[in-house]
Amino acid sequence: MQDDSQAMPVDLEIIAGHEAGDHKIDLRLWLRMLSTVTLITAEVRKRLREEFAITLPQFDLLAQLEREPEGLRLGELSKRMMVTNGNITGVLDRLEADGLVARETLLADRRVTFAQLTPEGRAKFRRYAKAHESWIRALLADVAPAEKKRLVAELAHVKASVVKGARGAG
Repeated sequence: MQDDSQAMPVDLEIIAGHEAGDHKIDLRLWLRMLSTVTLITAEVRKRLREEFAITLPQFDLLAQLEREPEGLRLGELSKRMMVTNGNITGVLDRLEADGLVARETLLADRRVTFAQLTPEGRAKFRRYAKAHESWIRALLADVAPAEKKRLVAELAHVKASVVKGARGAG
């Protein structure tokens, strides 16, 4: 009987099959990147939930606000997180209830609302971010530093190709 504890999880790459040759290399590359991100994301979501009782969207929103001490307009937050204003509102409601974020509407234009980390939110986010960084480091521990640098550089080319291709498709 085979020990499944060391087996690779079944994931999206199964779609492309395991055929020899490169006739599906573009599909295989996309699926490899997607399955890797999916595996990492699932683990990060699990750890955020278990260790801090927050969701990945909450963590992402806090990260955006951490970068902007003066706060951000909700529309800008939506754009940066690539979600709708309605999604941002729901995530903000919970973070505000927990005392991590404060919202303020401008008196001059009541349609404009800013969100900003509270001091408690800033302190908690720093703890979350430190843990997050250590989780990513642990998940990628078996990849040599030189290999990581090479992959970052090579994926920059992949990203540039995707951006160029997406512009050409429109």
